[in-house]
Amino acid sequence: MSIDHLSSPTQAKNSNPTSPIECETTTADSTPSSASSQPLQRPQTTVRPVSIRWRYAIFIPLVHAFACLAILPWFFSWTGVTLSIVGLYIFSTLGINIGYHRLLTHRGMKAPKWFEHTLALLGVCTMQDTPACWVAMHRIHHQHSDHQPDPHSPLVNFLWGHFGWLMVENRDFTNVGDYQRYTRDLLKDPFYMKLERNGNAFKIYLAVAMLYPIIGFIAGWLMQGETWPAFQFAASVTVWGVFVRTVLNWHITWSVNSVTHIWGYRNYETNDNSRNNWLIGLIANGEGWHNNHHADQRAAAHGHKWWEVDISWLTILAFEKAGLVSDVIRPRAWNNSQVKREPTKSSFTS
Repeated sequence: MSIDHLSSPTQAKNSNPTSPIECETTTADSTPSSASSQPLQRPQTTVRPVSIRWRYAIFIPLVHAFACLAILPWFFSWTGVTLSIVGLYIFSTLGINIGYHRLLTHRGMKAPKWFEHTLALLGVCTMQDTPACWVAMHRIHHQHSDHQPDPHSPLVNFLWGHFGWLMVENRDFTNVGDYQRYTRDLLKDPFYMKLERNGNAFKIYLAVAMLYPIIGFIAGWLMQGETWPAFQFAASVTVWGVFVRTVLNWHITWSVNSVTHIWGYRNYETNDNSRNNWLIGLIANGEGWHNNHHADQRAAAHGHKWWEVDISWLTILAFEKAGLVSDVIRPRAWNNSQVKREPTKSSFTS
């Protein structure tokens, strides 16, 4: 991605620096028009003409192909499996759930810039796009959830909501000139603008990925004292620690977009089809309590019931105790018998 398009026609036409990006939620006793039974067409910004995002259409299958090497015994090691599991927590839970989502997108807490940037860099290492692009897509999703402008509603079809939307150009976030109107609060920080330039986000992912074979080979040689066993060990930690972990990161996040807008239960009536899904709630460390999140978007806790386990929230509590985050927003339902009756809005200055 490049900032060369900051003055693009799309940006000039759509950008309004004084208008808020409003993401409406509807609460327990209101009676919205539900999106649950309405099949959707793809967003207008993805059609006329349809254009394939070739960098995604090639890179995503390629990483899946490398991850499939894990089924071969030669690439197996318990160290690699462990690195994959630990990586899911470090990069997905800390980087995406807490960094990209609950902190940067919804401002559910405050953090010192050095810590905010650290979480953002961990998110970059999942290859889920730059922080500003991810935040823009998610804010558009909340603004139009399960209605046609929603970038990834599974009401178009399940595969579209899961990953198909990534393969098609969407003019709302083709480049930073298009989506900056949704993320001015981020892009005024030079750190996030630098990540938009010259493929810097991909370079960070690649640099971290390269550490696995390098350190793996050194560790293997120190343990085995021979070149070929060291190479095999390096290959195993790379396949599991980089490719398997990246693919699992993707599908966990994609399942929040797809599964939790089709299957599950609802604690709150909202004007979309969001659901709380047990399976996704557990494997996504709290992101799967999605109906709760859509009912109270800024809350840093997504599990509202005592049995809705939210590892991301428990981590945020630990960060709060350690003084790493402050002004953490709790769900309104914890202070009231139910979420307030009137619709509420969370606004982001554009």
